[in-house]
Amino acid sequence: MRGLFTIKQLKTEQIYEIIEYAEKLKKGLRVSYPDKKIATLFFENSTRTHYSFQCALLNLGIKVLDFNTETSSVKKGESLYDTVRTFESFGVDGVIIRHSEDEYFKELEGVEMPIWNAGDGKANHPTQCLLDLMTIYEEYGKFEGLKCCIIGDISHSRVAHTNIEIMERLGMEVYISGPEEYNDGSAKWIPVDEAVKNMDVVMLLRVQFERHTEKMSMSIEEYHEKYGLTVKRMEMMKKNAIIMHPGPINRGVEMASEVCECEKSRYFKQITNGVYVRMAVISKVLDGEL
Repeated sequence: MRGLFTIKQLKTEQIYEIIEYAEKLKKGLRVSYPDKKIATLFFENSTRTHYSFQCALLNLGIKVLDFNTETSSVKKGESLYDTVRTFESFGVDGVIIRHSEDEYFKELEGVEMPIWNAGDGKANHPTQCLLDLMTIYEEYGKFEGLKCCIIGDISHSRVAHTNIEIMERLGMEVYISGPEEYNDGSAKWIPVDEAVKNMDVVMLLRVQFERHTEKMSMSIEEYHEKYGLTVKRMEMMKKNAIIMHPGPINRGVEMASEVCECEKSRYFKQITNGVYVRMAVISKVLDGEL
């Protein structure tokens, strides 16, 4: 199979190349594939990833086929494999897939057209990781020596699981924080108030209720008070530190609304960078570089 499935498949130099290419696209580099058509297959709800991929495709002059699970043969029991092979038989030039199953792409051996992973279960979200890295790199011009704490529902987050390993590979110090019930040991755990005082990057995660098998042990108000980035905690942060969030934000839960809009927040910049990162990885796969 060809495409982008996990961030782990990328060598360190390829990560830098994608970021640099995305920055060129952001500054106005024009690339076009007018004869290509790509399908977006989203089996989970999404706004940022789904439509930034579509914007990326349109910016590259690629025709978009937007798959609707509610009106498709998935409702009749069609498998993911057969759905993907159907689009391959149509002659599309690739598919972008988000799915609730971890590593769904392992079921797609035999598919010859490119596949871009737009998120799988609790496991991988490669383009989110790349846009996060691009945002950090634009801010600091480096990764080595930077400190990042990811705060929130770590155990259910594909963003956390994707980012931690790669950030550490690039020389960052990565910590996790939040409720102990969501601590899966994927990085060193530190208290929230210690994190906000000492980090260069504070990354918040929403509580992913849709992946929980048990009810959260506290109220939303209690969660915000104990673990949320309140205005008071934001004021404790280092002068040049930044705030990030993969979205969607639950304002007043993991982050106060005023914090989302503050000068340290890079939330909307992350969304913008997502379009250019996705343009970059689409281009590099179509050009045979990934």
